[in-house]
Amino acid sequence: MPTRPPRVSVVLATNRGGPFLAEALASARAQTYDDVEIVVVDDGSPDPATIARSAAAVGARVLRIPPSGVSVARNTGAAATDGELLVFLDDDDRWHPERLARQVATMAAAPEAAGSYCGMRVIDGDGRELVPADQHQVGDVHEVLRRATGIMAPNLLLRRSAFDAVGGFDDALTLAEDLDLVLRVALVGDLVFVPGPLAEYRHHGGNTTRRHRALALGIDDVVRAHLAHARAQGRPDLEADHRASLDANRRYIAWSGGRAALRLAREGAWGRALAELTWTAVHAPTAPLLWLRHRLAGRRRRARSLSDLSDLSDLSDRA
Repeated sequence: MPTRPPRVSVVLATNRGGPFLAEALASARAQTYDDVEIVVVDDGSPDPATIARSAAAVGARVLRIPPSGVSVARNTGAAATDGELLVFLDDDDRWHPERLARQVATMAAAPEAAGSYCGMRVIDGDGRELVPADQHQVGDVHEVLRRATGIMAPNLLLRRSAFDAVGGFDDALTLAEDLDLVLRVALVGDLVFVPGPLAEYRHHGGNTTRRHRALALGIDDVVRAHLAHARAQGRPDLEADHRASLDANRRYIAWSGGRAALRLAREGAWGRALAELTWTAVHAPTAPLLWLRHRLAGRRRRARSLSDLSDLSDLSDRA
């Protein structure tokens, strides 16, 4: 008998509803893949009626819980579904109609993989592209731990078995909780890449990642916890990965803090701009050196690639 295609369970957790909720849910319902269930977890929002109407419009179930945080809400939604594959949708993001079909097909071709991730571009509140999709296939678990490419909840699809094996999201985390999940899942199975901008992450005035200070410190806390765990396990290779990840976060702190300071200076808020630069200097004092070292390493990699191409060309000419 033919094997039944796996069901995909979509979990959307929200504590606000927001102006993009209906569009996010519509993009999930518009998927070309057939067997999809959608569960909306209302995490103690102030306007449950609006969330219920948006969910009903696409045939989604609604679970309302007391305010508990994004990790608890997502875990609650996952526990209320039965799909073999799990995917998490934020209330302001949206998907290409082929997203699930392509990721499910990739998972079918890689039965040992724990999950897959797709290309993801950043858009603004009006749907205009801010940053094109730049994700790529990681070579191994070490590249995932070093955060060599962008793998996060908005572009991730997981086998339920892998999600359950690591215990789902950490209930105590409200920031960088998806990074924590990815770091744990990467240790139990491969993550395979599906190219193309199949997910769209919306950057606007109301979403969490505008709070760059809190996000940067949340990432730092998560990575340091994994670093401590690797040290306790006697895994110097994983320790090196997490240290590289911390360096990357310091570069992010410098970039985001500098960007915020420049914006505030242009607005004439000189005191707040100085506060941003002070915060950046305190939390990422070595960022300029790390940035220079990162750039030089990139140039060396490109030089080696050009040298390899030259060697191949010489061999071809001799043949």
